[in-house]
Amino acid sequence: MLLNSSKKSSRQKLLFTALVGLLSATAPLAPAFAGAINQPISVSQIPTVYSFKVGAAKISALSDGTAALDLHKLLKGASEKKIDDLLDGDFLANPVHTSINAYLVQIGDRKLLIDTGTGDLFGPETAGKLPGALAAINVAPAQISDVLITHVHTDHIGGLVRGGKIMFPNATVHLGQPDLDFFLRDSGSGADASLKKEASEMLGPYDKAGKVKGFTGTAEIAPGLTGTVHPGHTPGSAFYTLDSEGQKIIFVGDIVHSAVQFQNPEITIIFDTDQKVAEKTREAAFKSIASERQLIAAPHLPFPGVGYIKRAGKAYEWVQLNYADWPSK
Repeated sequence: MLLNSSKKSSRQKLLFTALVGLLSATAPLAPAFAGAINQPISVSQIPTVYSFKVGAAKISALSDGTAALDLHKLLKGASEKKIDDLLDGDFLANPVHTSINAYLVQIGDRKLLIDTGTGDLFGPETAGKLPGALAAINVAPAQISDVLITHVHTDHIGGLVRGGKIMFPNATVHLGQPDLDFFLRDSGSGADASLKKEASEMLGPYDKAGKVKGFTGTAEIAPGLTGTVHPGHTPGSAFYTLDSEGQKIIFVGDIVHSAVQFQNPEITIIFDTDQKVAEKTREAAFKSIASERQLIAAPHLPFPGVGYIKRAGKAYEWVQLNYADWPSK
């Protein structure tokens, strides 16, 4: 059952208030534990890109920045003490900066962008940096052939339109049909009003231009690249799977927001549209990904958010992709 009560609406608003204005990058963050070191800086990081290959496809992880999250307020299914204990085990303290990652997939002459970051919606302090990351690898927004949206939330669709201008004029936007209906096309869906407004502002111009394609089940987006709807976080949240020359990577969207969910997959987050379905989707995905030793990309794990999930007893652990730097040939 989808949660669309006024209580749920207020929780969604709390989330996006927390994401937009909870903390700035320069605010002093007092660590709760001696082992947790927070290092605020007075300058922005250099536009961040990490590129690698999967088969014949080139993939670039693109940093849109970070946002500070109060996990005490956002996570469900665990006490504040348990959250603090789990964070302390990872040398972290609440609040935690979460990465906002997008991914560029280059297949032949097509350039497919998976998610678009926050755009102007979070403010310029720590997020909205995707254009700089694209520029760092000499990719202009007009060169993007397709935009693949994992789900319709602010930090994934916010870069579609900036200053009232379509950012990717030559792109077709792909997303799960249930999200397209729930947030944009069905006026009586019960989706949070602020999210519907953002969907109208970000997706609406593309939809009016006939540049939006929804899909159900599993659909081919490009040769070797498919989208599959995995509901829970939103009704139409999607994974995108690239299979090239026997190698594979899955772009998993928001099945995980915090490292604490690897140890406790049953922990959910307040902006899951359906908490129970989101939990089941995460647990099934973790089990499958770990057993298949599958490479994944996750937009909210520490940049670049690319790596593996492995079993650790009854829990799981995150193994970041090994960093490599070599000249192109």
